[in-house]
Amino acid sequence: MLNDFLTFINKENLFSTNHKILLAVSGGMDSVVMCELFHQAKLDFAIAHCNFGLRGDESNDDELFVKKLSIKYKVPFFVTTFQTAEFAENEKLSTQMAARILRYDWFEKIRKDNNFDFVATAHHQNDVLETILLNLTKGTGIAGLHGIRIKNNQIIRPIWFAEKEMIFDFVVENQLIWREDSSNESNKYQRNLIRNEVVPLLKQINPNLEQTILHTVGKVKAAEEIFEQEIELLRSQTIWSGNGAYYVNFKAIQTLSSPVIKLEELLKPFHFNYTQAQEIFEAFDKEAGKIFHSPTHTLVKDRTELVITERDLQEFSSLLVNKEQTSVAVAQIEINIEHSDLPEGFQIPTTKKIACLDADLLKFPLQLRKYKEGDWFCPLGMNKKKLISDFLTDLKIPLNLKKQVYVLTSNGSVVWIIGHRIDNRFKVTEKTVKICKMELK
Repeated sequence: MLNDFLTFINKENLFSTNHKILLAVSGGMDSVVMCELFHQAKLDFAIAHCNFGLRGDESNDDELFVKKLSIKYKVPFFVTTFQTAEFAENEKLSTQMAARILRYDWFEKIRKDNNFDFVATAHHQNDVLETILLNLTKGTGIAGLHGIRIKNNQIIRPIWFAEKEMIFDFVVENQLIWREDSSNESNKYQRNLIRNEVVPLLKQINPNLEQTILHTVGKVKAAEEIFEQEIELLRSQTIWSGNGAYYVNFKAIQTLSSPVIKLEELLKPFHFNYTQAQEIFEAFDKEAGKIFHSPTHTLVKDRTELVITERDLQEFSSLLVNKEQTSVAVAQIEINIEHSDLPEGFQIPTTKKIACLDADLLKFPLQLRKYKEGDWFCPLGMNKKKLISDFLTDLKIPLNLKKQVYVLTSNGSVVWIIGHRIDNRFKVTEKTVKICKMELK
């Protein structure tokens, strides 16, 4: 199997020997085999494990087993625990879909933070078959007919070529130990029902079902490549990013043929489904402000565009900023802090990313938090109060971007609407002796 593994990697150009690969390892047979293959091939890899907290002590034992695997192979180990059931209930998702969203978002974060080139999962031919049947049963577009891709951006499937029997033979040959997930026997999970009940029936009709499906996958992929070229061109023409959000020009989409299908494809990276794409399309000609939620993102239909932002799966409350700190960071915000005497001839920068404040008027610790309804301040240049919500409305900031606005407060008073404007009461004047300069990076 090792030769087949290396041949497959070269044939599909999955990665090269100088790449760092993060292996997603559950502790089951498939991922244990993938680890052993990477080890035997002397490739540079680390192990990542998700504890979904769905099987009590069994989930914790899986985590311990995978940690021991990392020790055996002398490779880095990354682990996290999710409140999967709670997330699934809150987002009205199946447990398996919730787990999928949580793990892939976490894998990508670990990959970026630790400079891995790819994340490898242990999907194989039988998984491809099960995925296609599941997609057909629930309804799918062209992408659902190819099942699991060999390579999808930074996600790779290096044992995609293997059938389950080949994997089992490799386990026996190399005397590998793995953890058996008891939930694999339960037909309450849709994939298990397909695997345990549907596939055996279909193989009575076609004993070579896996190979037949793979031939079909090849044909579908060819058609999909043509479709994807059109979608990528459309994506480059209609979507752009900035200020922590993505923007979609929906006016351009309205003029397209089959606009809902194409809108669905554009919104897939943000986990919106076909039904939501229909509802969003129908909102194009309605008033601005309509809000839609996916498990990971919020979309607001604004005046001329759709505005998409990430949702806070764990809501940020506040952060204290002490006088000694030289920087502070939260979410997508990073602020450098500098205290000094007011230089002679000092010119206040005009950029909104810098706040120059009279240090003697500040009472530390300051508080960094999201703005909330009812917050007010005195905008620079004015001596009267203004609700921050009204100020943001005047700037025509969409609703979901308003929710990402942070403020810095001193003793309860707003000092700076970060990235927008300071409060007039804390500005630098001719009486200022010391300044506190804050720069948004």
